[in-house]
Amino acid sequence: MSREARARLKAFLDMLAAERGAARNTLEAYERDIDDYLEWLGGKALGDLAADDIRGWLGDIAARGLKASSAARKLSAVRQFHRFLYTEGLLPNDPSAAIEGPRQGRPLPKVVSVADVDRLIETARLASERDGLSKPARLKALRMRCLIELLYATGLRVSELIALPLSAATTRERFLVVRGKGDKDRLVPLNEAAREAGLAYLEALRQAGGADSRWLFPSDGESGHLTRQAFARDLKSLTAAAGLSPAALSPHVLRHAFASHLLQNGADLRVVQELLGHADIATTQIYTHVLDERLKSMVRDLHPLADENVKSHEV
Repeated sequence: MSREARARLKAFLDMLAAERGAARNTLEAYERDIDDYLEWLGGKALGDLAADDIRGWLGDIAARGLKASSAARKLSAVRQFHRFLYTEGLLPNDPSAAIEGPRQGRPLPKVVSVADVDRLIETARLASERDGLSKPARLKALRMRCLIELLYATGLRVSELIALPLSAATTRERFLVVRGKGDKDRLVPLNEAAREAGLAYLEALRQAGGADSRWLFPSDGESGHLTRQAFARDLKSLTAAAGLSPAALSPHVLRHAFASHLLQNGADLRVVQELLGHADIATTQIYTHVLDERLKSMVRDLHPLADENVKSHEV
């Protein structure tokens, strides 16, 4: 990679950090993808690049067997890099403007029913109230109940949930202030069931001597709080105990359930966008596909003329 290219990449990453508030992991991902592109160019001057150079790189990516989604992510990073260089006057043109991305279908989010979520929560409640549990086992069961109640009540990202401060379980408000991506704060709802689960868990945590941590879900690990891997593992065990498919449920699926169930009950898409912390409403709109299918089935199954339509086709 040329010294010029390295300097241009650093300027781009500095812009992402300063103007968009990009997190460290995001910056590292951009750097990896653009590094891959610049290394493939082999030192060719950025000002001499044309669309065919980018097409050649995309062909090389395809030959490596990368998925369309991975190729699309890499191309998006390169597009933004070139657009930045052009708008800042660092390059005379944007060779990526004429490039079409690899075709890919956007996967619909997995959604579980309200009944299945109720079943999961009830299983967590019964597990926390079981007789004969040791103190460590009861604390773990209460923690899982608190995690599930909070996640379904708020729609938090898993990274936001596991890093909640201890004060989240003691607030008297009907909402939490959460710091999400880009260090942006947002309000999320907190229902009574989640507050009660939080207080019950906190009391057990205090009895176990763990309430001196700054985290609501403390751990002995490097981060000081519960890891997403540990939460996902415990959730799979709870899901199996509830008689549900562990493959169909994950912490992220519960976040999807929060959004989908709100929309199904008439919530405004913009409100759901704010609650989820999505910067772009296009990200939130994926849930409308699930909603569309539900509305279609309602019309098919519940419309008073549905039976007549079926009969007319049979005649």
